Amino acid sequence: FLYWVWPMFGFTPLTLVEVTVTMLCFGMGASSQALFARVGGGIFTKAADVGADLVGKVEAGIPEDDKRNPATIADNVGDNVGDVAGMGADLYESYCGSILATAALGVAAFASGELVPEGKTILDMQLAALFLPMVLAGAGIALSIWGIFLVKTEENADQGTLLKALARGVDRSSIAIAVLAFVFSWLLLPAYWTVSISVIVGLGAGWLIGKWTEYSTSDEYKPTQLLADQAVTGPATVIEAGIADGMKSVWFPVVVVSIATLLAFGAAAQGNFSDIHWFAMGLYGVGIAAVGMLSTLGITLATDAYGPIADNAGGNAEMSGLEPVVRQRTDALDSLGNTTAATGKGFAIGSAALTALALLAAYVEEVRMGHVHWAESVARNVQNEGWYKLNNEFIVKMEKGTDAKGQPAMRSVGYLAMPNQLRKKAIDEVWTDKYNTKLGPAVIGDLIDEAGGTVQFKSTGDELVTVESATMMDWMSYYSCNVMNPKVLVGMFLGAMATFLFCALTMKAVGRAAFGMVEEVRRQFREKPGIMQGTEKPDYAEPVRISTAAAQKEMILPSMLGLGIPVVAGLLLGVSGVMGLLVGTLTCGFCVAVFMANAGGSWDNAKKHIEAGAHGGKGTPAHEATVVGDTVGDPFKDTSGPSLNILIKLMSMVSVVVAGLIVRYSLAALGWF
Repeated sequence: FLYWVWPMFGFTPLTLVEVTVTMLCFGMGASSQALFARVGGGIFTKAADVGADLVGKVEAGIPEDDKRNPATIADNVGDNVGDVAGMGADLYESYCGSILATAALGVAAFASGELVPEGKTILDMQLAALFLPMVLAGAGIALSIWGIFLVKTEENADQGTLLKALARGVDRSSIAIAVLAFVFSWLLLPAYWTVSISVIVGLGAGWLIGKWTEYSTSDEYKPTQLLADQAVTGPATVIEAGIADGMKSVWFPVVVVSIATLLAFGAAAQGNFSDIHWFAMGLYGVGIAAVGMLSTLGITLATDAYGPIADNAGGNAEMSGLEPVVRQRTDALDSLGNTTAATGKGFAIGSAALTALALLAAYVEEVRMGHVHWAESVARNVQNEGWYKLNNEFIVKMEKGTDAKGQPAMRSVGYLAMPNQLRKKAIDEVWTDKYNTKLGPAVIGDLIDEAGGTVQFKSTGDELVTVESATMMDWMSYYSCNVMNPKVLVGMFLGAMATFLFCALTMKAVGRAAFGMVEEVRRQFREKPGIMQGTEKPDYAEPVRISTAAAQKEMILPSMLGLGIPVVAGLLLGVSGVMGLLVGTLTCGFCVAVFMANAGGSWDNAKKHIEAGAHGGKGTPAHEATVVGDTVGDPFKDTSGPSLNILIKLMSMVSVVVAGLIVRYSLAALGWF
């Protein structure tokens, strides 16, 4: 629509680079909504869950989901709000983000024309690179549906058999996607068919992270079984062991994502790691690896929703008084659901790391467009040809030309003066006080040498780089994006700080909401003694209202943090500060998200392991200790942890959308630093 239909209404035609960068605004909307759904849904469900567990199971000693528990309806509603709707929004925005970022990188990779094979045009290659991630995602939807029908098992299957049944659907869908990745890349990008290897790398990384998450959280394996053993000595050791297990589990996903990034980059760049023209192609490979990881989203999301469905089925069985064997079966399915949910979170977190790296590159492309638009805005306000200084490193040459409708107009060509001392000195000596708000032309005719098709400083011989031809490495040099730049370092600190502050805000929000829920359930038990005897009916509506009000109120501040920090940091520190911010959020947020999701899942399944009969089963001190651990783990795995991967991408998306503002009006751009 933006490329072909938009000009039909008389608007200025957009290039594919402008179209794909504009499409990232869609991703910002998806990320914003996902954060609201994930944080709000997490607060809702965990407030109800904590209230129901602490008062009902621990204090009153009644079974989970007993109809005498006033919070049981709110708990069951919360499973849908937080775990189904929240996770759905989470994976949807991951899906959108990876596709859109990869499309933008594919278009940018061929924009210079250096990688366009003989017989093809720049437009041909850009369109092929744009459509490849979309075609792969579409094929993944169909193959996910096919994979769902492969999931079958027999009666009385144990946990291991159930996991294998689910794995069968995911694994075969992934293999089929790998085959189609080769076919589609050969058809669309025959000279660059190696991007199919990047897709396969993404699939493999997702599979490995899923298996590791399963190992770290399922009570079929030693880590969770050993965590359940710690319950014999009380809740303190359960908390300590769970935190340690979560921290320990971080190493494997980090190694997998690191190796996958290098392999995906190298495959797409065909081994040309040092060639600046292949660099963008390598980043395209990283983005399409994220698309590959999420290509089986359909079946991943289905297995993730499996847990809440089983949990609600168990609640219905308990409330309606069905035979105990029904609850035993739903508990087994619920325990499996905890593992599949953790696996889904692993996929989302892993894809967030790859997508965020692609979005970093997309941010640089938006910075390029910010300079283009800046130069164009100047062209609309000047009458004379000549050279204009927009700041100490950005120079624009104005020439008479025509606009898209053939009318006379000033044409602008932007040049980057890299921040080295010779160039800075030459500019400042001649242009001091020559530039003002009226954009009077700077008298620099004697400074610039335009002979031989290049633009150079006569005094130094240094060549100026045009905005359109600047490579990724040129932009990194232009903004001094290295760890010795204090603006980059401060941005990294702010990104790491944002991760912990976000977790603190969301966990405190769950705590406040749970406090209100606990007080309400205690009040009902105290004021209505007939509830425990079955002669009075609890007020189920009030706990639902408490969770709803708490979720709507408490999600505002954490969400505003994710939306506001990139803008504030950008206005203060400029583009280099934003790059540091995004790197800090990505690296720190990824590790903390894996830690919290796996620790929470392990605590939950340790409780289920004891409820299945280990260490005396329900009602024992060991069971009470794991209930405490599960209560701590609830906001870990269902609120703070999974929200972090959304925060990573939301901050990247916001940065992309406001890049033009930062390029032109940050304090760094205005010369304050």
